[in-house]
Amino acid sequence: MRRAGTNLPKVGRYNQAVVLEQIQRADGTSRLEIAQKTGLTPQTVSGIVRRLLDEGTVREDGASRVSSAGKPRTTLRINADAGSAVGVHFDPTELACVVVDLLGRPLVTKRVPTPAGAEPAEVVAAMADLVEEVLTEAAVPRERVLGLGLASPGPIDQEHGMVVAPPQLAHWARVPIKQMLGKATGLAVTLDNDSSAAAIGERWAGAGRSAANFAYFFIGTGIGGGLILNHQVHRGGSFNAAEFGHISVVPDGLQCYCGNRGCLETLVSPAAIVVETHRRLLAGVGSSLAERFRADPASVDRAAVRDALAAGDPLATAVFGQAAQHLATAVVNVVNVTDVDLVVFGGHGIRQVGDLYVEAAREAVSTRVMSRHIRVVDVTLSPLGADAAVVGAAALVLHTTYSPHLSALLSD
Repeated sequence: MRRAGTNLPKVGRYNQAVVLEQIQRADGTSRLEIAQKTGLTPQTVSGIVRRLLDEGTVREDGASRVSSAGKPRTTLRINADAGSAVGVHFDPTELACVVVDLLGRPLVTKRVPTPAGAEPAEVVAAMADLVEEVLTEAAVPRERVLGLGLASPGPIDQEHGMVVAPPQLAHWARVPIKQMLGKATGLAVTLDNDSSAAAIGERWAGAGRSAANFAYFFIGTGIGGGLILNHQVHRGGSFNAAEFGHISVVPDGLQCYCGNRGCLETLVSPAAIVVETHRRLLAGVGSSLAERFRADPASVDRAAVRDALAAGDPLATAVFGQAAQHLATAVVNVVNVTDVDLVVFGGHGIRQVGDLYVEAAREAVSTRVMSRHIRVVDVTLSPLGADAAVVGAAALVLHTTYSPHLSALLSD
């Protein structure tokens, strides 16, 4: 599905974003191709491109292609070195920070453990130190930094820039983290939940670059999600849409902290994998993990179960296989509701089991989705892998600055 522009004068900024998006998504494009794909007149496109060239955001790479009419077309590309964005991913167990160029490509990435049991002020100070370190190592002057994107656990209060009582973080009730981090770094901060940020990262620099509609399943410490519908981030009325981790998959399942039962997060998260493994070991199910579990139950953590899966252990195979089927059911539900063309899995919780989860989900969407007789829904792993959320945090800045937003049509 193409993004169409408009020639009404009052939406010039929107049109500029439409043109810039076409250049960003293509591996080289021409003015005429932009006009054909957006519906803008060639004169409008030429004027916009001229402004983008003058400000340095776009460059002519010197290569020309010959059109069907025999006329040369100059190739336009994003000038990746024209600016940078910083991203911070705040996870209950780890802080990650990256600086990216205008194409969303990481220049320097750093990670440190999240201060254990720390108060918000201590965590924000650690974030600010990371930001300073990545900018120094990347040799990016602050005047070239467009801003700082922060990907945080939800729920969040977008209007007031607050983190609102994340379930895995004590002492974090309505913390004004956007204001705090902006003051600590001197940079303009864009805040979003980590799953939506990861989806934006996929849209900007990952598997969703060419997809108008896709769903992103973020599998980290918990399970989250993000939705891109008709090229727009779907956030919902409170900016907390796509809580895929709280789809009820087993109605009489375990109680979830959200108040629901049998949520996907209680079945597929890293902690859930460990709980189910321990339950089966206590029940006497045979496994190479049994002796280790008797000696020290805590040593049978997710890494141990994952290693057992790689070695062909039947218990580990059954546990991860069951988790894959639960995830596939949630995917079917999301696809049936949203009618997306693509589903992407990412996050650190999918390491070494991604192929298993993708295979189960592909089988499910090919046999259980209502639209299966009309078109094929693709399911894939994020090429950004465990960096999806932190790259997505930086992409929040690029997306806010350069992508066309429908709300712009109502401005001015």
